[in-house]
Amino acid sequence: MAAARILRFDLVRSTADDLVPAILRHLRGGYSTISSNPEDEKETGRWLTLPPFTPTINGDSLGKKLAAGGSSSSKDEVTTSMTALKWVFKCCPDIPKSLVQKIFRLRQVRRESSMLSCDSDVKNRLRRVAAKDPMNTGDRVYLPAIKQRLSCENSNSKTTHHINDKEASFLHSLVLHKDPAILVINKPSGMPVQGGVGIKQSLDELATTYLKFDYPEAPKLVHRLDRDCSGILVLARTQMSASVLHSIFREETLEASKDPEKNKILQKRYLALVIGVPRRSEGLISAPLGQVNLSDGKSVKITVIDSSKSLSSQHALTKYRVIESSPHGYSWIELSPLTGRKHQLRVHCAEVLGTPIVGDYKYGRKAHSKMKPLGWLGDDDSNDEKYNKSGGRENSVSFDDLGRGSISDEEPSLHLHCKEIILPSVFEALQQVQANTECDVSKIKSLKLIAPLPPHMQRSWTILKSS
Repeated sequence: MAAARILRFDLVRSTADDLVPAILRHLRGGYSTISSNPEDEKETGRWLTLPPFTPTINGDSLGKKLAAGGSSSSKDEVTTSMTALKWVFKCCPDIPKSLVQKIFRLRQVRRESSMLSCDSDVKNRLRRVAAKDPMNTGDRVYLPAIKQRLSCENSNSKTTHHINDKEASFLHSLVLHKDPAILVINKPSGMPVQGGVGIKQSLDELATTYLKFDYPEAPKLVHRLDRDCSGILVLARTQMSASVLHSIFREETLEASKDPEKNKILQKRYLALVIGVPRRSEGLISAPLGQVNLSDGKSVKITVIDSSKSLSSQHALTKYRVIESSPHGYSWIELSPLTGRKHQLRVHCAEVLGTPIVGDYKYGRKAHSKMKPLGWLGDDDSNDEKYNKSGGRENSVSFDDLGRGSISDEEPSLHLHCKEIILPSVFEALQQVQANTECDVSKIKSLKLIAPLPPHMQRSWTILKSS
């Protein structure tokens, strides 16, 4: 009786932790009988039984193995130990972590251990489990059945971003590749990847509603593209594949800083139209980048800085080669970033090569002030209208004039496009690890992903070719 009073007092006091009042009421009812047995009462809906524990792949370790391009590795090297707390987090991602930790502290989580004999009676098989207790293969965890109610409350509080059928069809047309691990899209120029101040619709929010397809999880970002940059964007379809991809992208940057000439399992190639002609037709740019505050006190800018004088500098490496130069003073160049720094390609082009990217007013405004729109020979208003209907504003539906801005316009859009990415097949790697005790990561096939040019860059290409 005294224990029950103490427990009720703790639950009332927990309102300071910002728990949902409805959940607190549910917990008071569910925990009033401390000696309740999950096996006896799970039929009443008061207990949630989690799936039997199975060893989990360590996505970070697998990503490092893939990035290193090593030979075979044992399954034990890419699996991870699991505590009871982490297993609940994994099985119930929609329950707030603070609430899970609280019910562990209240010792209201039970476990049916696979290590005990099946002949043992139910009462002896079920034991209280602490958050840090390790899980064994086959163990089952029992929680108070709060997940369903919490999911309903959470779903009512989330904002759903709605678009019309035509816009949804356009969004689906951007998909370049889909497998059980990843989703790859050709991001249009002008569409922000993430939400923020002043952004009504972002790709990650739209993907949550319209690019889940048959998956319960929403696609997850694993790298970024600037709002005005177009091209290949890779999203993870599961939390596991997200962990693997995050590790691959991170390791590639670390390895490139140590050895730029090493063959990379992750390769990215961009196409850019720049103002001017680089002095050398190809080369390796090695220029550290850092962030500086502008005079207005609110804006920031990335610039090349002296790494010996700044501890905050980031090593940035970019390979480049000139594809073609135009008599009008433009050059098409291919850029291969070996590291992944913010605005790396834009700053390297503007400050190191001295040839800012067309449409990059942040790092090349002075060069743009001297530009004049290039007309398309034989072009007229009717042709402009046809262009917009076939690949410009109309094709982008209502997504804020996506597709506008070739060099024939007064203010061209950013001419930077991620045209190709080569990366290991995460799905195949996960399959091998799950199926075999040995996984030869060096034999994992690579995916070569290619994205066609956006309409504004395609038109600029045509204009320069025809003039």
